Amino acid sequence: MWKKLSASALTLSLLAGGVATELVAASANEDITRGEFVKAMIDALDVPLGSGETVKFQDVPDSLKPYIEKAVELKLIKGKTATQFAPDEKITRSHAFIIAARGIESNETYPASLVDQYKDGNKIAEGSREEVAKAIGLGLLNGYEDGTIRPNNFVTKVQVQNILKRFLEEYSPVEANTTVALRILGTSDIHTNIVNYDYYKDVEANNLGLAKTALLIDEAREENPNTLLFDNGDVIQGTPLGSYVQSVQKLKDGDIHPSVAAMTALDYDAATYGNHEFNYGLSYLDEVTDDAAFPYLNANVRNATTKELMYESYAIIEKEMVDSNGQPTTIKVGVTGIVPPQILKWDKTVLEGKVTVDDSVEAVKTVVPQMKKAGADVIVVLSHSGIGDAKHEVGEENVTYLLSTIPDVDAIVTGHAHDVFPGKVDASLTNVELEKGTMNDVPVVMPGKFGSHLGVIDLQLEKKGDSWDVTAGTGEVREIEKENSDVNKAVVDSVKEAHDGTIDYVRQAVGTTEATIHSYFSQVQDDPSIQIVTNAQMDYVKGKIKGTQYENLPVLSAGAPFKAGTRSDPDYYTYIPKGELAIKNVADLYLYDNTVAMLKLTGADVKEWLEMSAGQFHQIDVNKAGEQQLINTDFRSYNYDVIDGVTYEIDVTQPAKYDTSGNVVNEEASRIVNLQYNGKPIDLKQEFVVATNNYRASGTLPGVRNATAIENYTDENRQVIIDYILAEKTIDPSADGNWKFTSIPASVEVVFESSKKAVDVLEKDSNIKYLGDGTSGFGKYSLKSNQ
Repeated sequence: MWKKLSASALTLSLLAGGVATELVAASANEDITRGEFVKAMIDALDVPLGSGETVKFQDVPDSLKPYIEKAVELKLIKGKTATQFAPDEKITRSHAFIIAARGIESNETYPASLVDQYKDGNKIAEGSREEVAKAIGLGLLNGYEDGTIRPNNFVTKVQVQNILKRFLEEYSPVEANTTVALRILGTSDIHTNIVNYDYYKDVEANNLGLAKTALLIDEAREENPNTLLFDNGDVIQGTPLGSYVQSVQKLKDGDIHPSVAAMTALDYDAATYGNHEFNYGLSYLDEVTDDAAFPYLNANVRNATTKELMYESYAIIEKEMVDSNGQPTTIKVGVTGIVPPQILKWDKTVLEGKVTVDDSVEAVKTVVPQMKKAGADVIVVLSHSGIGDAKHEVGEENVTYLLSTIPDVDAIVTGHAHDVFPGKVDASLTNVELEKGTMNDVPVVMPGKFGSHLGVIDLQLEKKGDSWDVTAGTGEVREIEKENSDVNKAVVDSVKEAHDGTIDYVRQAVGTTEATIHSYFSQVQDDPSIQIVTNAQMDYVKGKIKGTQYENLPVLSAGAPFKAGTRSDPDYYTYIPKGELAIKNVADLYLYDNTVAMLKLTGADVKEWLEMSAGQFHQIDVNKAGEQQLINTDFRSYNYDVIDGVTYEIDVTQPAKYDTSGNVVNEEASRIVNLQYNGKPIDLKQEFVVATNNYRASGTLPGVRNATAIENYTDENRQVIIDYILAEKTIDPSADGNWKFTSIPASVEVVFESSKKAVDVLEKDSNIKYLGDGTSGFGKYSLKSNQ
């Protein structure tokens, strides 16, 4: 990077930018800061500066950014963290010489033991020994007469002249390689939360909405115009807006889906399909996407008949950008996407016989070389998949970590799990750097849910001949501003008609409730919010089987708490006040666009189904002192089924039989006790009809996996609940208490977390008590079992 310089050139270089004069003018013995040192070095090198727009360090003032940008480009500095440079901190001798040594290419190897020749060599941090040794070996860093190098002494402004002089006497800059700072922006799991509005509560909500995320998009684009914007799926379903457009307004040819309209207003460059894109069937999905001004991509869904890929597997986006010399250049970005193979189970009724789904990892391994052959400089994967683990199992759901190990993958936007990355990950995963936002040196972002965050990936590209190489990259997530109602007006305007129509729709009255309905305690006691669902399903199925061969079979009904603080969200609960019930309230009770399904199974299957559900709870040790958490937050609340029509108890002092995926972990375990039908122990050979939804009926969880699917109806569970309430006119939302926990000694401290608002609905004689603050905005509660 550097070469020998003549004496005359040295003089000119030192005078460039008035380095010597500027530094000494103030106070020769004044310590210099990190920012001042970098500026002095870049001035002395007399290299052209950029605009400073690519600087990610949040603590660097605008005036210093062009110098920091150039120092990063020349690989002289790294920063304290991915977002902090600390320009006002004083710089030490060791760090100053490390920066100088980084700019010098050398074929020689300098052992870390070089620092041991000095008395105070042991004061050099372990992680810096090799770089300090290089500075010593190059002759940049010399010791004092007393045999020390004083590595932690601060550098004064007059000493900077000597450092730069020593550096420039031997070396001078060669023209730096041309670089491009490319920014990838990503959204995921918007779920039709476009406007900052909660349709269930019928109020403005500033903790969600693509219209708020759009402000972060605008800001990120201003920081670096070399930007591409992608969506990672699950955008067309999830709120009453999605249901309204699909089933009430009925999207038809020529209509633009609100999600597509909003994405068009934001000038998205590409998108992939999430699993919920397939909820309404292939024809509807085609109708949604055929008006998109950007490509929808997927590399692992195939036509079941022709075996050909159903969708465009990748796109090469040629984007004109500005390089480090201020010149326009074209970068070719290859982008692809994958969806979990489990869509074949989750949406079996609309996909069976129509599509097959390849393993996600193998699909990406296949398509990446195709993109490279097509000329892609950069490869981006839109992974509608959770992080997963390091072991590859064909057909698994969550594979993002595995995708980061595939050669030539440069960046990943992930999602599906509704989590945030950089953030908490499984400790067993290696080579994950949270400060850099990377996995296996590949930048990865997971931007939460409902528009809560924006993923920002910054890649450094370097010109190599006629192509570009990615030399570095970082990932971060930015959270929307929740303290105000500021939004991107263009996004709001793009969906105004559908938004207004949805509000009118959800306000339609369907009946009256005599008491408040909430899901605050739906995981720890029989709950009215589930009872209404199971009652409606049971009533519907009983009507359907009249006059059929199943008429005389007993009917049970399964339901789960959908809104129960899911995925660490303390506001994610159902709350419906006493009084008029509107469609918005029913939508709050039943979030998903499932359809009713009917299964036939045995009493033994019922027990195994409940054993699976009982895996939601941690095992409680009656001999242990101190608090014990009851709920396993890794167990999704929508898999915690309550089955009405039978009575039972759950013994949480016993180990769980199944893990969260339905795998046997304790063969002999039995948490379900005193399981009865009609007041008598259940006959394990007795056949039952169970009302549920298409998602559960097409799954493979215990109890269900041996069942016979009798019917998958076209009627939505939500509409069935609406019809039930319309028929009843007034409902009494009380649970029938068909299940409870077995007795636990009063001395055992069993606790769980729920919304802090739950304290307002606690009755005086409740066996649940509020204890105070929990974690991450939740409240902590104690639970005493009913004796």
